[in-house]
Amino acid sequence: MAKLFLYTSYNLLFNLTLLMFLFIGIQNSKDKQKVNYLIFESIELPISFIVGSSFVAGSLFGNIIFMFSKAKEIQKK
Repeated sequence: MAKLFLYTSYNLLFNLTLLMFLFIGIQNSKDKQKVNYLIFESIELPISFIVGSSFVAGSLFGNIIFMFSKAKEIQKK
């Protein structure tokens, strides 16, 4: 169980580092787009932020799913 916690904390630290570099890198971005939700529309955001934040969010949610599946396997043993 400690290995799982350690893996999750490393993954969280890595994703937060990626997010920090994303914020630093998009400061001079000029291309902006709006994101359309079902009913709502977002403010204009740089395209690189939309793509980068989607990657980081997917990586975090993937880690959460992996963590829950591994926790269930450990409890069965």
